[in-house]
Order: sequence, then C-alpha cells, then structure tokens
Amino acid sequence: MEIKKELNGSALQIALTGRLDAVSAPELDKVVQNDLAGITELTFDFKELVYVASAGLRVLLLAQKRMKKQGTMKLTHVNPDVKDVLEMTGFIDFLTIED
Repeated sequence: MEIKKELNGSALQIALTGRLDAVSAPELDKVVQNDLAGITELTFDFKELVYVASAGLRVLLLAQKRMKKQGTMKLTHVNPDVKDVLEMTGFIDFLTIED
C-alpha cells in the first residue's frame, strides 16, 4: 500500500493506494498516531484503495475516535467493494463518506 499525505493548515488528506490489510495497516496506524496533532479536518481519499481488511478497519476506527475529539474525519472516493465491507461491518453507520 502507498500512503500520500497532503497537509493544508490544520487539514490533512491521506490518499491510500492498494490494499489496507494486516501487512499495511501498521504503516497507516503510525500515521494516525504521529501525524494528527493539531489536525481538525482529516480526509481519507480511497480513490485508489481496492481492498480493506479488519486490520485496516481497526485503524479507521482509531482515527475516527481521535478525530471525534479534535475535529472531523471523512472518507472520499470509496469504491463499491470497499463500501460493501463498510456496510457489512456497520462502519458505514458512523463514518462520514462522501463521493
């Protein structure tokens, strides 16, 4: 998986490419743990993300919990396969998803 970060003031966009699974989730977890200080608007761009596994969902949950305390978080460009996983797991009920 590839992670691209774009910081604009207190807004951070993280674009993910590839698969968010048990192998790549720790890398994203480091970003969530280390790069969210002072961030009030977090956007995950899933345009190039083709798969998400439970380890990836865990990182998204941690990011959502943290951003709930300090700002907002949203997912954009979520493909149908990833959206299906979010629906089946109930994550779609508490994550903000925009097209």
